[in-house]
Amino acid sequence: GLRRARAATLLMLALPGSAYLYQGEELGLHEVADIPADRRQDPSFFRGAEYDGLGRDGCRVPLPWTPSGPSFGFGANGAHLPQPDWFAGYAASTQETDNLSTLQFYRQALALRRELQGAETLEWHHSGDGQVLHFVRPGGWHVVANFGPAAVELPDGEVLISSSGIEAGRLPGESTAWLRA
Repeated sequence: GLRRARAATLLMLALPGSAYLYQGEELGLHEVADIPADRRQDPSFFRGAEYDGLGRDGCRVPLPWTPSGPSFGFGANGAHLPQPDWFAGYAASTQETDNLSTLQFYRQALALRRELQGAETLEWHHSGDGQVLHFVRPGGWHVVANFGPAAVELPDGEVLISSSGIEAGRLPGESTAWLRA
């Protein structure tokens, strides 16, 4: 999950146009699916026969700012929606000091995007592999997304960021990298 999510994020951020990030994405949080019915607040959940799902509460659970406390740093009196115990491992304060965290990955990717973005164009490159997407943005930075399971050779250049580790010039499966030629 997280490996593919990071790859998809780099691909999306490399595209021209606006980019949208949703609450908790930058921390690697996934939706909280087990909110008890008596704690739910989303009106769509209470529509009964009109609505066939769990509502939107699972993606509205307050972010964990610290790894402890009654609301993981959201407030002194607890959060308005229950936060699961596993949130402690995703707290922003914990990820702040971890250079390999999802939060730091997002910060690095967004800073690079701001630095590299130019004209709203891209040039497609034929990779010869149906599971590899390769395009070049103005300024000569390459984006390579490997949707397959096996590692692929990267073009020559300096790796600026990768969703997973690069070994011997090869991009692992289910990964994306940005390179400067």
